[in-house]
Amino acid sequence: MKGRLLILALVVAVLCSVDAQQKHRRRHRRLRTTTTEAPAAAGAAVAAGRVPSPPEDAEAEHLELGMAERLDEARFQESEKARVNEIMNENGQSPDNDVFLDDPCLKVHCSAGRVCEIDEHGDAVCNCIKDCPYETESRRKVCTNHNETWSSDCEVYRQRCLCLDGSELCRGAKYHHLQIEYYGTCREMPECTESEMSDFPRRMRDWLFNIMRDMAERRELTPHYLRMEREAENNLTRRWTNAAIWKWCDLDAHDNDRFVSRHELFPIRAPLMSLEHCIAPFLDRCDADDDHRITLAEWGRCLQLDESELEDRCDEFTEDSESAANDA
Repeated sequence: MKGRLLILALVVAVLCSVDAQQKHRRRHRRLRTTTTEAPAAAGAAVAAGRVPSPPEDAEAEHLELGMAERLDEARFQESEKARVNEIMNENGQSPDNDVFLDDPCLKVHCSAGRVCEIDEHGDAVCNCIKDCPYETESRRKVCTNHNETWSSDCEVYRQRCLCLDGSELCRGAKYHHLQIEYYGTCREMPECTESEMSDFPRRMRDWLFNIMRDMAERRELTPHYLRMEREAENNLTRRWTNAAIWKWCDLDAHDNDRFVSRHELFPIRAPLMSLEHCIAPFLDRCDADDDHRITLAEWGRCLQLDESELEDRCDEFTEDSESAANDA
């Protein structure tokens, strides 16, 4: 029953994300705000309803915040490039054709929390978002690392931008590193019992395999991971292991440094935090040495898998493999 709840919650998170992106695109065709996506292959949360106590290692925390902000910007840059390509394709132009780029902003990709605007000299500049779309739906709300509920992810990144720029609209120094912890209103979560925690690795393994299989059916896996999924279908001893390797590689896909930072767990943490209260303490335990990085070995131990069966099988995702996946 709980396994079904995980999958159902993931579907809800994906639908919310897709709906938010479509709504956001209609409102901001050119002056685009940033949104935090909840990828279709994930879902989970952070600390059992409360913001965790700051780690004793301040340097590690600082590095983690820096990685979080770089990952936010990497995701936003990807969405901006896709937006430019879409505009140019609609006008029958190649993304490499400079003739179409009459609008200087089409050449500029602003970081999270900023929009491109034309200054008095006709130059493209990245300014903090002046106003975010007014949101009335509760599902747009987000809970931050200060255990505060904000009306939308746009408002969170706008505030961080204002603080980094030294604006008088910044609420205080602590908002320089404002982050989204999970989707929904901040609330007190029930404590995850030991019996629930002991059963959670099994549920998580099943969930990962079900998601991998679903993505294979929808042709959303690269050929490399599709072969791993088919291997898991035909070899029950590889079912959980292949799914675990795939998800670890998927989480690390932004920088391929063979470590998954705690912030890189966001796609499987934030969408389900308000629905699955054990996911946060579970993910915290995965970082056994508390260095803010989860190795493949740590990930396997956390899921109670045989470490001898775990091997780095991450796909080196290139444009060629992406094209092959689209043609599959």
